[in-house]
Amino acid sequence: MLARLIALQERAFAALERALGPSVLPLFARLVFASALLLYYLNSAYTKVGSGFPDMFVPQVGAYAQIVPKVAEGAGYDVSQIAFFPYGLVVWAGTYAEFVLPVLIVLGLFTRLASLGMIGFIVVQSVVDVTAHGLDAATVGLPFDRFPDGMIADQRLFWVFVLVVLVLRGGGGLSLDGLLAKRERSSAQPW
Repeated sequence: MLARLIALQERAFAALERALGPSVLPLFARLVFASALLLYYLNSAYTKVGSGFPDMFVPQVGAYAQIVPKVAEGAGYDVSQIAFFPYGLVVWAGTYAEFVLPVLIVLGLFTRLASLGMIGFIVVQSVVDVTAHGLDAATVGLPFDRFPDGMIADQRLFWVFVLVVLVLRGGGGLSLDGLLAKRERSSAQPW
C-alpha cells in the first residue's frame, strides 16, 4: 500500500515538473532573492558611498567602518591612513559587489557566477559580523538547535540555499542568460 502511494506521488509530481518546465525553479529563486534581499543589499551598499558625483562611486568612511571596522578604528576613521592593499581593495570590492551582484542575479545575467560571488559575499559578511561587530551567541545561533532565529546560522543559511539553487540551475530560460543563450543557438551557423 505504501509503495503504491509513493508511486502515485512520484507520477503526480513528475507530471507537475514536466508541465512547469526547467525555468520555473530558477525564476522563483530569483524572485525570492529579489523580494527578500535585493533592497537589503542595495540599501546597505548606499550606506557605503557618498552622495552626488563623483562621491557616489567612492567608498566612504562608513564602508571602512562596516567592512574592516577594527582597521578603520585603528586609523581614527581617517581613510587616507588606511593602506589600499589589502584593506582599501577589500572595501572597494565589497562595496561594488554589494551593488552589482544582486542586480545581476535579479536580471539573470551571469547568474551562476553572480550567485557564487554572492555566496562568498555572505560568508565574508557573516565572518565580519561575528568577529568584528561582536554579535552574541544567541544572535549568531547554531545549526540544528531548537531556535530558528539565529541571524547567521539560520537566516543566512536560507539566503545561501536560494543562491545554491541558482549556481546549480542557472538563471533559467526566463532570464537574460537564457535569452542570450537562445539567441546564440538560433544564430549559430551549421558547418
